[in-house]
Formats: sequence, C-alpha cells, structure tokens
Amino acid sequence: MAEQSDYPIGFYFKLIVNGEETSFQEVSGISKGLSVEEVASGGENRFKYRIPNIPKYSSLVLKRGLASADSELINWCKSTIDEGVINPITTQDISVSLMDAEGSVLMVWTFNNAYPVKYSVSDLSSQENEMLIETIEFAYTYFNTA
Repeated sequence: MAEQSDYPIGFYFKLIVNGEETSFQEVSGISKGLSVEEVASGGENRFKYRIPNIPKYSSLVLKRGLASADSELINWCKSTIDEGVINPITTQDISVSLMDAEGSVLMVWTFNNAYPVKYSVSDLSSQENEMLIETIEFAYTYFNTA
C-alpha cells in the first residue's frame, strides 16, 4: 500500500507564461472531455445514438493577490481584451508544473495558443479585511500533459 506522502500535493506548483515564471495562488480549469452528438435513427424511437465528437476544454483560470498593473502579463491582458479584434490576438503557451516536496517536477500541463478572455478583481468592501484578488481567465486550443 502506498504511503500518504507518496501522493502529490496540490499547493506546490509553478506557472510559466511566455517563458517567464510568475506566481499565482490558485489554478483551476485543468479539464477536458469528449463531447457527444446525439443522432436519432430513422424508425427507432426508443433511443438516440450518442456519437463521440471533438474534445471539449474548460477555460484556464488563474487567481492571485492583485499584482503590479505594469507587469507583462497584465499588459498582454489589457491589449487583448481592450482592443478586441481590432488587432490580431497574440497567443502564448502557458505551462503549469506540479512539484514534489524537493522541488522536482512531477507533472506539466502545457496550454497551447492561450489568450486572455476575462480579467476581474474581487469586490471592494469596507466591511471585510481580505486580500484583493485578481482573476484572469484564458481560452486555449488544447493542452498536453507530460
């Protein structure tokens, strides 16, 4: 039986955007599935055939404490989201690496041709004493696992 310490932990990871390491407190949306198309068969009313279709990917969502508004990542978000489709969208690869306790890479997810689609900041409230969190959501073509 495997020791509990043999299982990877989810809080030690690093994130690389456009070849530059950056810090985030949370990464979510590492998910993919196979979409299915339902097709009715002529004369058969009891069921529909479920035919496998193309893979479907979730958006990659990154969260962290509000960072400097002058970072390259934030400038990329601003130019992509603010300019819309006026200029061609610049895509970049994003890598998320899961680390072990010694700092060695256990697994890497590479999100290919990613671009920001949403930027948001947590609500401001004089009633709470919480860190201000910025959230960046990315669309991408597909991801690989290594």
